[in-house]
Order: sequence, then C-alpha cells, then structure tokens
Amino acid sequence: MAQRVLPEGRYSRQSRKQGSKWTRWALLAVAVAVGALVAFVGYRNLGTKPIEAKQTAFTILGDDRVQVSFEVSRDQPDRAAVCIIRARSKDGDEAGRREVLVPPGNALVVETTVLRTSKPPVTGEVFGCSYQVPAYLSTT
Repeated sequence: MAQRVLPEGRYSRQSRKQGSKWTRWALLAVAVAVGALVAFVGYRNLGTKPIEAKQTAFTILGDDRVQVSFEVSRDQPDRAAVCIIRARSKDGDEAGRREVLVPPGNALVVETTVLRTSKPPVTGEVFGCSYQVPAYLSTT
C-alpha cells in the first residue's frame, strides 16, 4: 500500500502547533478576565456594606401604631443617613412606612421611631438605609 503524501507547505505541522499555542494563550487570557470579573462582582455584592441597620425591638402601641427601635452601623459617621422603617400587617401587606433621618455622629447609633399604620400592625422592621438623604429630610 502506498503512503499518501501531502503537498509541501500546505499542511505543515509547524503551522498547526503555532495556531494551537495562540489559542491556548487566548483562552487563558479570557479565563483570567472572567475570573477577575466574577471576583469583582462578588466583592461588590457580598462584601461589607457602607451602612447597615437591624431592628432591635418593636412594640405594638395599638391598632394604628407601632414603635420600632433599630441600630445603624456606618463606615462614615460624619455623614447623615436615612433609614426606611416599615410596619407589616397580619396578611403581610405593608401597613406603614417612614423615613428616619440619622444625623452625623457615632459609627453605631440606636434610634427609635413610631409609625402610624393603615391596618393593625404585627411587626415593625428596617427596610434599608442609605447616605442619599432627600432634601426634605436634610438639616442643612
């Protein structure tokens, strides 16, 4: 049986090896870039937040009011913050909401507020906090 001979220069082994070498480097670069992107997104979403709040207590004051105490910890105590506090009714609906100004001060602050509700409340909670204080809450 005769051995098949390929045309010279058309199917060289050298060019196939060069192509696969560049392909490997390109794939490695893409993998590193994707890994860096995943790490950055994970850090932004799962890392420590600049301001956090948690409910410490709530007291039902009647069918139309609830008192909520909460603790705010922030990385920039020299900046004012706003926290949204809400009450929920037995069916899970939001029965009341209030924005509370947390003035500049300590890194850890305990606040208490009373919310008026549209339905009998069963709980009071902190919805979230931000450094973006609306102008109508600002003290300046």
